[in-house]
Amino acid sequence: MISRKRALLLCAAIVATVLISGLFVPERLIIPVQGATPADWNAHSFWFQPWGKSGVHRGTDIFAKEGTPVIAASPGLVIYTDTQGTGGNAVTVLGPKWHAHYYAHLRTIKVKRGTYVSRGEEIGSVGTTGNAAGKPPHLHYSIMTQLPYVWRYKAERFGFDRMFYLDPGERLTNSLMEQSQQRLHLEQRAKVHRSLR
Repeated sequence: MISRKRALLLCAAIVATVLISGLFVPERLIIPVQGATPADWNAHSFWFQPWGKSGVHRGTDIFAKEGTPVIAASPGLVIYTDTQGTGGNAVTVLGPKWHAHYYAHLRTIKVKRGTYVSRGEEIGSVGTTGNAAGKPPHLHYSIMTQLPYVWRYKAERFGFDRMFYLDPGERLTNSLMEQSQQRLHLEQRAKVHRSLR
């Protein structure tokens, strides 16, 4: 029979293993608005200030026609859905590396809290809810890290917050470049393989 102390140590080890292993799962993001490209967002809007009541823009706005499907940028667990507040209809997905992906101003929400979504799965549609009412339809997309990136701290207003918010536009662009390089590499390998036949 296992002692209580041993059982607690075993549980702690399992939890620690799960938490640490989550940091090593590759993120491989895709643009969370169907059919969108980097031309559909302003690469300089992240952390722009002043920005309305929030003071600073903690994400990237991806503009699209109202009703365009919003898809999960990465796989993960839906940990939050809401229909009120400045984000209006909003969804948060906890994904690889323990990053929380926040999708706001949705016209519709197509997922429920506690469900798992695959990368590319529809979670809602582009809208103008919350403080986006009266503005062009767009998705506000933020990425928050649960572990602070202390090197991002700055001794300024919102400087502490910088440690927890990642630039979605930069991360999406980098992910697109990596995927493009991988495709090119695979095409080159296939071409070499065909030439050896």
